Amino acid sequence: MSRPVLAIDIGSTKICAIIANIDSENNIQITGAGIAKTQGLKKGSITNIELASKSIKNALSDAKRVAGVEIKKATVSISGAYTKSLISSGIVNIPNKEISLKEIERVMRTSLYNANIPNEYEILHTLPFNFKVDDQDYIEDPLGMNASRLEVETHIITTLKSNFHNLRKAVRAAGVEVENVVLSGYASSIAVLTDDEKELGVGVVDMGGSTSNIVIHVGNAIRFNDFLGVGSNHITNDLSMALHTPLNVADSVKMEYGSLHSPNNDLIELPIIGDESSTHEVSLEVVHNVIYARVEETLMIIAQSLEKSGLKEQMGAGIVLTGGFTNMDGLRELASAIFDNLPVRIAKPMEVDGLFDQLRSPAYSGAIGLLRYEANGYSLYEVDVNKKMRHTRNDFDDIEMPDLTDVDSSGIPTIEDESPAKTNDVKIGKPITPKIIKGDQEAGALSKFWNWMTQLF
Repeated sequence: MSRPVLAIDIGSTKICAIIANIDSENNIQITGAGIAKTQGLKKGSITNIELASKSIKNALSDAKRVAGVEIKKATVSISGAYTKSLISSGIVNIPNKEISLKEIERVMRTSLYNANIPNEYEILHTLPFNFKVDDQDYIEDPLGMNASRLEVETHIITTLKSNFHNLRKAVRAAGVEVENVVLSGYASSIAVLTDDEKELGVGVVDMGGSTSNIVIHVGNAIRFNDFLGVGSNHITNDLSMALHTPLNVADSVKMEYGSLHSPNNDLIELPIIGDESSTHEVSLEVVHNVIYARVEETLMIIAQSLEKSGLKEQMGAGIVLTGGFTNMDGLRELASAIFDNLPVRIAKPMEVDGLFDQLRSPAYSGAIGLLRYEANGYSLYEVDVNKKMRHTRNDFDDIEMPDLTDVDSSGIPTIEDESPAKTNDVKIGKPITPKIIKGDQEAGALSKFWNWMTQLF
């Protein structure tokens, strides 16, 4: 039995909507796609909800027409703009001495509860990168192990609530409800990375029109993400100013003559900005110099971000570049030189059934990654934006995962009523509301007691 899925990748220059069917074996069959020029966005964030929703609706209409189906829920990408990441940890006891999915979820939610997340931020992903079973560190997968204690370190990705809710409003205005939200860099990494690259450690850079999103995997886990407001549109702007020609003409010059290899001295004739009836001749050497300078600067900014991560020495598989910017001829060689001779490859999205030729371009890695995310392409374990625990253990699909909503509207963790026989099995559901105690000392004691209880159970 297959299920229809709608993925909407909201990029800085284009919006791509893809409809696909995912069967019980998580095989993807694309049935329709639509692409529209982005409006109402600037450097990854929505600046005009009406224009943004119009662009989304245009892409959706084309995808629905090709697929011949109506679908009302979507998985949507969100850029790394206004994101903030932090590291947290949690620890729980194992009552039955065997780690089940429930204990893994419980320890991840404990780390989430322990995290100091500002009120104005919304959680996107909670991703584990280090499980510890008793005194054994860096356990890849603790499921089924015998233990008395389980610990975890998690990488928590958050975004500004205003940015998050504006995205939801724009998609809703286009006639679709947001079912899930995925960080765009995360989605791109799902589309292009192999298991070996993740295990060895690798940096993924999605280079788009106005933005670049960076994600670093170390040991099959995301350890770092960053957002940079640089992209191929900056090359267009530079060419327009240097060649004194309109932006659309400068973009065409970039697409046709853009190369980082040695130029020739041929001349091209271009219209003059402000007076397009007049033309002037420009040497291709000037075009090359403008493009080379901007690409070199962009790669140096990316290199600084990779250095800032502190994980550069752990990226054994090097750097994977994807996104529309990577169509630039000679980019891989220049990037390798700037990234201290780290291995660099240009990546297209992995093949899926029904993939249109146009979607095979690196520019559509994010959209394909959203589909693969919905087909269990995410991390081994994850708490997603809906506070839902996800796991890729198909052999344990028959185990019912408890619905653990970590907080209620008052921000207080909630726990179901328990039978006397299961007093150690913590579940979430019915709120426990502590009595209000006057005095800072008593309030502090209550806080410490609550933290002790959540850590223990």
